[in-house]
Amino acid sequence: MMVDHPVERGYAEEAGVVLSGMGLPPAAGKILGWLLICDPPSQTGSDIAAALDLSKGSVSTNMRLLEQGGLILRVPVPGRRGAAYQIDPAGLTKPDITNKFRIFRELLDRGVELAGGPQARTSERLVYLRDFYAFIEREMPLIVERFEAERRNPQR
Repeated sequence: MMVDHPVERGYAEEAGVVLSGMGLPPAAGKILGWLLICDPPSQTGSDIAAALDLSKGSVSTNMRLLEQGGLILRVPVPGRRGAAYQIDPAGLTKPDITNKFRIFRELLDRGVELAGGPQARTSERLVYLRDFYAFIEREMPLIVERFEAERRNPQR
């Protein structure tokens, strides 16, 4: 049973398209889009399934994916069994985001060695990507720190 929220549903659908282009399953993108704008901000799996006309199984699977990715939080529902979910606004600024870049950079390091080292002709694309991810790995904590400082002391 779909709940009537046409504007919000449209936003969630758009988020599904945008985020699927970034590698998330479309349903996960829709759920993330919904949780960005829904009221109240905490929603049960049943609430989300009804609002987005998704199966409960699809919602459950994609909620696990988003929760494991640190993008949403499981929160208790006072007076009810089960849990609700809400966006974790700091999900992409947590320290473990740098670890994800590090893990991929380390994989690229191993690829460079496998290809014959950084000077090997076949290493060019690996070295480029490795250097990019090493840069992101170094810079991300500084970017997050600057962002948080700016949020604490906005200049008017």
